Amino acid sequence: MTTDDAALAAGSFSAWLADTEAVLRGEQDAVVPCAGCTACCRSSQFVHVGPDEVDALAHIPAPLLFPAPRLPAGHRVLGYDARGACPMLVDDRCSIYEHRPRACRSYDCRVFPAAGVEADAGDATKVEIGARARRWRFDLSTSGDRQRHTEVRSAAAHVQEAGVPPAGDPPVNPLQVALVAIRLRQELDGDREARSVGPGHDQGKRSVSADPGST
Repeated sequence: MTTDDAALAAGSFSAWLADTEAVLRGEQDAVVPCAGCTACCRSSQFVHVGPDEVDALAHIPAPLLFPAPRLPAGHRVLGYDARGACPMLVDDRCSIYEHRPRACRSYDCRVFPAAGVEADAGDATKVEIGARARRWRFDLSTSGDRQRHTEVRSAAAHVQEAGVPPAGDPPVNPLQVALVAIRLRQELDGDREARSVGPGHDQGKRSVSADPGST
């Protein structure tokens, strides 16, 4: 096995999932052990930059930004160069890392193996991301890890089979499928919590919400 094929430790699945759900809620940035990998920066990706991302917009040259299709005025995308690389990638490093857009701060290629989808399915520009994603290995040593992993993968399979999530536009690429699957599993967790509390049990509801460590 070469270094490029060696397995990469993705950490505890439950811990990763809790962090990813917090990222999707906008509470924190993704913390990914990239170890110098820049595959996502060199895979012909359009990076969305919202109108509220004043810091990122101030550090990206205006000629590199274009109106985002199907989004309200003010939403923009940062394109890529002739090699498929982000123009902010200089000497294989992000030149605006501390000011990078929200889309970059939330990106984590571990979401692909978590959901059981191939990052490069039908898209030759994502081959490097696919190769990297297939190297991740989650720690599934507890029953909770295994249950949550199964739920995310089942949700992703449902989204792929149905073609349309319960609300909103259908996912059109593997990343969207994986993220919709995470959100569906989050809703399942919420439903379970609501059932365990039950109607009229306000004290129980307060105890659950007050304990961030409860599962």
